Amino acid sequence: MAQLVWNGLFVGSFYALVALGYSMVYGVIKLLNFAHGDLYMLGAFSGFAMLGAMGGLVESQSLLALLLVLIATMAVTGMGGVALERLAYRPLRGAPRLSLLITAVGASFALEYGTRIVAGPNPRVYQVRLGGTTIHVLGARITVQQLVLVAIAIGLMFALNWLVMRSRQGRAMRAIALDPKAAQLMGIDVNAVIARTFFIGSALAGAAGVMAGGYYGKIDFLMGFIIGLKAFTAAVIGGIGNMQGTMLGGLVLGLLESFGTDLLGGEWRDVFAFGCLILFLTVRPTGLLGERVTERV
Repeated sequence: MAQLVWNGLFVGSFYALVALGYSMVYGVIKLLNFAHGDLYMLGAFSGFAMLGAMGGLVESQSLLALLLVLIATMAVTGMGGVALERLAYRPLRGAPRLSLLITAVGASFALEYGTRIVAGPNPRVYQVRLGGTTIHVLGARITVQQLVLVAIAIGLMFALNWLVMRSRQGRAMRAIALDPKAAQLMGIDVNAVIARTFFIGSALAGAAGVMAGGYYGKIDFLMGFIIGLKAFTAAVIGGIGNMQGTMLGGLVLGLLESFGTDLLGGEWRDVFAFGCLILFLTVRPTGLLGERVTERV
């Protein structure tokens, strides 16, 4: 039981990091950015390229090298998210939502197959593979590296929550989410705030990509597709647009997958996860912490 709980929390922390980008963008401009999972993939490949350039440091100090690469990758994927917003989404901001949704799907394919052209179609083996010493806690086998990765993920999530809820930048994001026109009249640079939102969300996805590459050891150009859908599932479970709900949704999805896999088998993992998505959309479409909103006519 304890092992299943730990496995669920470990995987759920990755889901939550990626899902936060979905939730932030949707909360601010009501856009479902289906290219977001591919920024996770871009982060994994950026980390792979940086680790290859570091050479001997990777062999002698693998965890330190991964942490340095993680910080640099967050900057790279953050700028990638800003470029995506500027080139693909900003020109269509006033267009019907269906146009934005189709554009997001097109951007997803562009990132996937652009990476395939550059990096090749074959999976790549990460230069750093985190194993480490195993410790036993309440019957669960936990490695020190797993604890470090979970601590990094939790730290990033709490930092984001502080930014959104306590900082001036966060107040600007929440103001635009409520009424972008009124926010602009009050002197807020709407385009700049939206660009920063994409930067932060994409940076978190890139961090998750590097950590997943270092832990699982293998990456490929389609790795962002399933994780993107599961991050969307996590955001829906928790309440899309709600930061705390999205974090909770990622952990809940990880736990559901862990226990579902134990009961049904590993081949049912994705079926179980997306079955939970259908169930939540049917029973509670606003998610666990989402609020019901009544539109005024």
